[in-house]
Amino acid sequence: MTVYVDDFRVPWRGDRWSHLIADSAEELHAFAARLGLQRRQFHHKPALPWKDHYDVPEAKRRQAIGLGAEPITTAEAVRILRTRRRTRGR
Repeated sequence: MTVYVDDFRVPWRGDRWSHLIADSAEELHAFAARLGLQRRQFHHKPALPWKDHYDVPEAKRRQAIGLGAEPITTAEAVRILRTRRRTRGR
């Protein structure tokens, strides 16, 4: 099981934001809690569970990497999510 943080870094609200994803929802929530993220910050749509993620500002991205999240490119994140979508049948 792995937690990933991409290099998307979209500007919003005075910061640059990336996506935190993981191989399982349980692992994602546990890691997000270690980062100090609230569960209400979780992005989840029941019809698109393969897109589950947290948005993280740059400081949290660096902290996530320090805690063991694997830094990946946006293209790698897209590949992971597409694979997840295919394996979940949606």
